[in-house]
Amino acid sequence: MAKTIKKKRRALRYLLIFFGLILIACSAIFVRYIIEGLPSLEELENPRPQLASNVYSSDGVLIGQFFKENRIEISIKDVPPHVIQALIATEDRKFYEHWGVDLERFIKAMIKNVFLGRREGASTITQQLAKNLYDLKIQNETLFDTGIRKIREWITAVQIEKNYTKDEILEMYLNVQWFGHGAYGIGMASKVYFDKSFQQLTIPEAAVLVAILKSWVYYDPYNRYERALQRRNLVMKNMVEMGYLSEEEYDKYKLTPIKLSYEKIKNGIRSTIAPHFLEHIRRQMEKIAAKYGYDLYRDGLNIYTSLDSRMQEIANKAVELHLNDFQKQFDRSWRWSEYKGDLNELIDKAVRNRIEYKTAQDAEARKEVYNRFKYDREFVDSVKKAATRIEVGFVVLDVKTGEIKAMVGGRNQRFLYGLNHVTQIKRQPGSAFKPIVYSVAVDNGIYPAYPILNQPFDYNGWSPQNFDLSTGGFTTLRTGLAHSINIVAARLIIEDYAPLWKIGLFAEKMGIKSKLDLYPSIALGTSLVSPLEMTSAFATLANRGIYNEPISILKIEDKDGILIDKFTSEAREAIPEETAYLVTDMMRTAVDEGTGVSIRYRFNFQRPAAGKTGTTQDFADAWFIGFTPQLAAGVWVGFDDQQVSFTGEYGQGARAALPIWALFMHDVYQNLDLPLEDFQMPANGNIVTVNYCRESIFELGNPKLYSRDCRNGIYTDISNVRDIPDTYDAMRDNYVKLPTKYVIKDTTETKDSVSIFR
Repeated sequence: MAKTIKKKRRALRYLLIFFGLILIACSAIFVRYIIEGLPSLEELENPRPQLASNVYSSDGVLIGQFFKENRIEISIKDVPPHVIQALIATEDRKFYEHWGVDLERFIKAMIKNVFLGRREGASTITQQLAKNLYDLKIQNETLFDTGIRKIREWITAVQIEKNYTKDEILEMYLNVQWFGHGAYGIGMASKVYFDKSFQQLTIPEAAVLVAILKSWVYYDPYNRYERALQRRNLVMKNMVEMGYLSEEEYDKYKLTPIKLSYEKIKNGIRSTIAPHFLEHIRRQMEKIAAKYGYDLYRDGLNIYTSLDSRMQEIANKAVELHLNDFQKQFDRSWRWSEYKGDLNELIDKAVRNRIEYKTAQDAEARKEVYNRFKYDREFVDSVKKAATRIEVGFVVLDVKTGEIKAMVGGRNQRFLYGLNHVTQIKRQPGSAFKPIVYSVAVDNGIYPAYPILNQPFDYNGWSPQNFDLSTGGFTTLRTGLAHSINIVAARLIIEDYAPLWKIGLFAEKMGIKSKLDLYPSIALGTSLVSPLEMTSAFATLANRGIYNEPISILKIEDKDGILIDKFTSEAREAIPEETAYLVTDMMRTAVDEGTGVSIRYRFNFQRPAAGKTGTTQDFADAWFIGFTPQLAAGVWVGFDDQQVSFTGEYGQGARAALPIWALFMHDVYQNLDLPLEDFQMPANGNIVTVNYCRESIFELGNPKLYSRDCRNGIYTDISNVRDIPDTYDAMRDNYVKLPTKYVIKDTTETKDSVSIFR
């Protein structure tokens, strides 16, 4: 019996030793895990600097920076005493007594959290500094992660207290804390919220900033005014309890409203010549940040882009030069007296968006604010000016690589965040869309000399007209595109030369990513697209039918110059080279003789070029998109508020948008000395010069090759060899080929009707 008991005791002892060893091992692993997440001694003594990421152009110019900690460094000796008093009274009343951790406060908070169900924090100022200075908090923190972080905060806080004085800790805290709206540190927060130096903060203002520390979202005075006001007053009440403020002072201060600055300082971007392009870069970099594990705003990246700073400066100049005068022309013609209803809507919307209206305490106060602004002449004038400000989207692509060489996303060159009119708007392109329709028709077997009847039709109630209300006889594709004849483009669809499904397919392949409304009216550009999409589609034509995805980021390096990744454009064959060349050649006629001819005679740009104007209904949007063998550029000009539009023919694409394109191209080729290149005919020999019988085109509407039977001579153009028609035979080819569908009955005399074909 005694022997059995002895064996059991021995087994129990071994079991306890075994579990003890496991516990020791687990404790060691746990302690090691805790220690591995702590900042090193070097980091404690030299906190990690926040490095701005630099953005460079392709020609090596620093064009902008991204930075997260938009701060103004302050010295503790310059901080007003009431700022420190408000902070200590609210965040850490025993700051000058503890050694980094307030155990008594922690135990009380735990009792309230666990047993009373009331959430209360217990972090000291030093613990908060540890968390923010050394990034101890992670995203999507679990309960276990929170416990680990708290332990690390305690250990780090104790180390901080060993290495720094209380004043040094306060100085670091006030320099690194996040106050929302792009402000790190109380120096920048003072500028953002009150537009003043931190040294000028009043007691209520200091209390507002301390209130924000608990949660800048929940107590944001811009968006949650009442909560911010209550929290501010609680901070001042804490100051009373600590003896920093008298009851009389508190009663006076708690009644004062929070007077905010509405010129908030944005952080995150600093740019010089290309703010809209830089914002385009920022959006892309943030999308891929998780993949590469970088912090765009603090890791000191070097971002190398496609932008050419010289072209960008020329683009900026072209936009400014044209639109400054063009704005004056529009202002002289616009009459608000004719649009009173629209103006009232704009004023109503503007007033309701004012922070004063949103934060008014009751209906009566909102009514007072509303009437004050509605009848304020200066305010109303500012609404009018904003609504009638002409905007612009201008982008330049390298046709062979898809690289974005210049981008002007709006007239505001102090742009930080907001609407980029190159990438973020979608508008009807008008006649600028016609080259895509023509590409489909050419691919389906017709050619520049092919005749289309320039007469009205009725397609289930749709009967488009030409811009000048003119009509005519048989018109070649080349003339139809060069002079932007609506009826010709529309007939390509209703006569099945360009099926809608194939227009959608070609548009997508050429670079249009927007979902198109595939109705016959798309021949006149009625479906919404962005300027970047349209420009990339035209670049596909310039690049012999090869589409290159527009690209702006070429290479990313870390702060030490180590390569993170390189990028190139994705290229693919979109349309046949022969089709691209034929459409390009017709668009070249548009520049040399058609709607874009002012490029030649007014702006004296004589390099090989092709392009197309676009004007939408009621002159709402004006476009010009064109290209040389090297560069494709697209211009959109219009208004953010689509209730406003140009008031006459000066709002056509040829007058509102084309000058920017022409000024840019003229100066780029003159100043940068780009080599002379021409559009190259396909080397496979499939594009040939063809002599047609003139009357077969313009009288019969049935093209044939020239023969001795032709009475009116030769008409010469180019064609794909596969589409060359038969030779003209006077005996066989003696009838007029007229469309038979969707005809509008002619009520005039037969003689007059036939005469249009002569």
